[in-house]
Amino acid sequence: MLDRVPTLSERVHLGCRALDVIDDVQGARVPARVLYATDAAPRAEAFGPYAIDVAIDGPVVGRELPLVVISHGTGGTPWGYRGIAEHLVRAGFAVAMIEHPGNTRGDDALAGTAANLANRPRHVRRVIDAAVADSHVRAHLRADRVAVIGHSLGGYTALAVAGGRPMSLPNQAPDGVARPVDVTPDPRVRAVVLLAPALPWFMVDGALDEVRAPVMVRTGECDDVSPPAFVERVLRGLPPTTSLDHEVVAGAGHFLCFWPVPPALTAAKLPPAIDPPGFDRGAYQPRLRADLTAFLSAALA
Repeated sequence: MLDRVPTLSERVHLGCRALDVIDDVQGARVPARVLYATDAAPRAEAFGPYAIDVAIDGPVVGRELPLVVISHGTGGTPWGYRGIAEHLVRAGFAVAMIEHPGNTRGDDALAGTAANLANRPRHVRRVIDAAVADSHVRAHLRADRVAVIGHSLGGYTALAVAGGRPMSLPNQAPDGVARPVDVTPDPRVRAVVLLAPALPWFMVDGALDEVRAPVMVRTGECDDVSPPAFVERVLRGLPPTTSLDHEVVAGAGHFLCFWPVPPALTAAKLPPAIDPPGFDRGAYQPRLRADLTAFLSAALA
């Protein structure tokens, strides 16, 4: 564990800083917030149906904090991963929560398009730029030690920004022709975590040849969106020198990392709230978080 923040007994809270991020290519604002340790008193803040206790612009506690960026799934929100984010902050990281414009729960106009595939990795780079330039948090960050955690389509995003060379699918172009996606990798990304990742855009030979950062993968045994066997097949394209830690979680489904689930989603029986019979998502979280802490601590040390 990174020794950069006070222990829980010293009542560390979550600070929250909104970043001003504009994607000039897409012509859109990229909503993003950095979570970090603070000693300021928090209060409950709501992000849609997701609630979290944070101190807005509280003073940052800690120094040389590695930055972890979380990329959500298609049509999703970063706040479904707030449990992971809070755990990582308490373990000594700063965490950037991105909402990908055009592919969120409130604005999903670009879902299933090649433009979305190009936009998402660029959003990550823009947010990293904004975080390391922000007057409130920049002095506390280790700008050259960044990790990206991606769930579902966020897994695609993480691999693309770490050096993957994706190819759009034929059904994502009006003329039905698959083409390379214009993506610029970010050398600051030193670790990648893929959670139930969506990866069909990396099936072409050589697509992952330039991914050098260590990769941690967790897939669900019962995931019919991102089947473990398909994920494993794609990841065979990683260079033999790239470290890969892949575990298939017994009984888990596609939303194994989405926790805690807000009551509104549970009551509506929406997919993010549903697990395969017999899988206890809450009971799995401590093991997932321990794995994340160990992997990121080693990769970003």
